[in-house]
Amino acid sequence: MSDVLAGIDPAELSVPALVWAADEAVRRGVRLRLVVAVPPVHDRLRYDVLAHQSSLRVRAESALANAQDLVRALHEGLWTVTELVDGMPATVLGERTQGVALAVLGSRHLGRLAEVFGQGSVAVPLAARADCPVVVIGEPEHAAVRPPLIVVGVDGSRDCRAAVAFAATEASLREARLLAVWVWPRPLLSREDGGEGLAERRRLLAESVAGCAERHPDVGIEQQVVRGHPVEELTRASREALAVVVGRRGRGGYSGMRLGSTVHGLLHHADCPVITVPLPRGEYDGRPWGASRR
Repeated sequence: MSDVLAGIDPAELSVPALVWAADEAVRRGVRLRLVVAVPPVHDRLRYDVLAHQSSLRVRAESALANAQDLVRALHEGLWTVTELVDGMPATVLGERTQGVALAVLGSRHLGRLAEVFGQGSVAVPLAARADCPVVVIGEPEHAAVRPPLIVVGVDGSRDCRAAVAFAATEASLREARLLAVWVWPRPLLSREDGGEGLAERRRLLAESVAGCAERHPDVGIEQQVVRGHPVEELTRASREALAVVVGRRGRGGYSGMRLGSTVHGLLHHADCPVITVPLPRGEYDGRPWGASRR
C-alpha cells in the first residue's frame, strides 16, 4: 500500500480536505504525505521577485506546519511526511501521484473558465492528468446520513468500470452502501423512449457492477437508471452522499479530452466530495488503489 497525498494550499488551508485525507490514511493504514508548492513569480519587477518569492516560501512553510499540527491533533499515531517544492501546484502534485492510493485537495470554487485555464487552477488539471484517483473537497461529505452512502456514476465505459471498482472498495472501507446510477438522457423524439431501451440500460448497468458483490460481500449495492442530465441527476444523488465517484472521461466528450463533461460539471455543482478515477494501466482488480498487484 502507498501514501495518501494531500495538496496544501498556502493561501487558504482547506481544513475539510486535510481532515478527509488524514481520516482516509488511517482507514487504509498508510502514510499521509503533505505537499505544498511554491509557484514561480512572473508578474513582478526583477528587484522585487526575490523578496516576493521569499514571502511565498515563508507562507508555505507556515501552512505546512499548521497542517501537520492539525493532523497530529486528529490522529496522534498517523505517520506523516512533508514536502515543500518549488513549482506550479498542479504540476508538483501530478508528478507525485504515480503509485499513491489517492490524492486529496480542496476546491477554490473558481469560475469554470478560471478553473480550466487559470494559472491558479489545480483541481481540474490534477483530476485530468493524475495517475491515481483524485478527491476534490468542494462541499463536505454527508456523514450524518445513516447508513452512509457512496454514489458512483455509470455509463458502460471502461473508465466507469474502474470507478465502480474503486467506489465499492471505498464503500467497504467506510461501511457504506453503494448506489450505482446510470443517467439516461431524455430523448429528442418520444419514440426513442421505449421499454426496450430501459431494459438494455439496466442490463448494461448490471454488467458494470458485476463482480463487486463477490469482492465486497459487506457492501449493499443498489442500481438505478434515471432519466435526465448526468450532472443534474448525480448532483441530486450527491446531496446525501459521502462522495460521488466518476470515471475520468467516460462518454462525456470527444476522445482527445482528458476530462469528461460530467466531471467538469460535478466539480462545480456536486454537494459532496467528488472522486475522479483514471483508467488503470491494467485491469483493475478491486483492491485499494496503490496496492501491489504482483
